Amino acid sequence: MNLKEIKEVIQIMNENQLSEFEMEKDGLKIRLKKNVQGGVEQVVYESRPMQLSRAQAPEPQEAAKPQVVAAKNTIKSPMVGTFYASPAPDAAAFVQVGTEIQVGQVICVLEAMKLMNEIKAEVRGKIVEILVHNGDPVEFGQPLFVIE
Repeated sequence: MNLKEIKEVIQIMNENQLSEFEMEKDGLKIRLKKNVQGGVEQVVYESRPMQLSRAQAPEPQEAAKPQVVAAKNTIKSPMVGTFYASPAPDAAAFVQVGTEIQVGQVICVLEAMKLMNEIKAEVRGKIVEILVHNGDPVEFGQPLFVIE
């Protein structure tokens, strides 16, 4: 099940006013449950161990990167979605490496279920590194920016 299929399930839940959904397919089990405000409270995946091909296996440098990030201040994704660095494909990015950010400043957009959500900085600082690329899918809690 990919991100698009999960988004479709959430849309179906919203359209039919369902508060919970559970499904098992090909050894993959997914459970979605809404919280009181209507957002998805938990997403639980259980499946058999996946075998990665050489082309899919992460490089050792990529595996070490999150450990370095954990020691620095990061801005993390508040939701699952697609990361966009600018408000439109032909527009300038909200922030770049070296940009000084203020609390409340829009730093990126996350698309979830065809809704564009502006993500605003909750801290002041300077962007040291951008950890995702434009158009990348992101997970809840995934580091997006390193700041100092």
